[in-house]
Amino acid sequence: MNGTALSLVLIAAFVHAGWNLAAKRVHGGGARFVFLYYTVSAVVCLPLAAVMLAVEPQSPQWTWLLAAVLTAVFHVLYGIVLQRGYRVGDLSIVYPLARGSGPLLSVLAAVVVLGERPGVLGLVGALLIVGGVLLIGGGRGSGDRKAGVFYGLLTGATIAAYTLWDAHSVNALGVPPVVYFTTGAMLQSAFLAPIALRQGGLTPLWRRHWRETVLVGALSPVAYLLVLYAMRMAPVSLVAPAREVSIVLGGIAAWLMLGEANPGRRITGSVIVLAGIAAIAAS
Repeated sequence: MNGTALSLVLIAAFVHAGWNLAAKRVHGGGARFVFLYYTVSAVVCLPLAAVMLAVEPQSPQWTWLLAAVLTAVFHVLYGIVLQRGYRVGDLSIVYPLARGSGPLLSVLAAVVVLGERPGVLGLVGALLIVGGVLLIGGGRGSGDRKAGVFYGLLTGATIAAYTLWDAHSVNALGVPPVVYFTTGAMLQSAFLAPIALRQGGLTPLWRRHWRETVLVGALSPVAYLLVLYAMRMAPVSLVAPAREVSIVLGGIAAWLMLGEANPGRRITGSVIVLAGIAAIAAS
């Protein structure tokens, strides 16, 4: 993986861990919270997308909209399942399992379906990252462990789905990343609006958690746009595992800021993850 792509992925990892820590702090928000932060993301990105469309030499294609529809479906499922997982389980279980199983599935699919060949060193790095992530997610947690494991793995499946589709969209279909993400965010907000409005209580939820909502809504586009641009420079089978350095940051934050257990296991897992990142960088 070239240095620019790796730099984008590592910056995205810091940002991603930050917004997930904020999301964990929101209790009982569910689909309503996901709707609110997707709406914030759409509002934040819309002016930038308008500028990108104005300067884009290629005219918008209908395939861009169809691509955004599918990524919106995957991201809605991801957001709801992730928030459910955070409600019933520890951050230090749900986050590592979600972020670890996602890239494993992505790498396998990229090799088998897309025919990518990341090389032996790249695959070794991917396996090291996944192994370290699973080690960080082990041990006992204060939440419901079985439920946390279930929702972590389910979230990982949605991550693999949108990662592979997004790589196809920005590469094979040529959708500009900012336009792609913004259109997806608008559709995600629209898809969730009926559910959020039916559940009610949006105003009280906003008043209690507006800081977290704005933080997640603003930081999640930054993290993912960086990854989309990295996917244009490097194979998804390398980008997907490399971004999981955020697991190290999330695990440390869960220990220091949320008081979750097993710091020794997290430190060991972090060393393994960093070794995997080094292997990918050298591949």
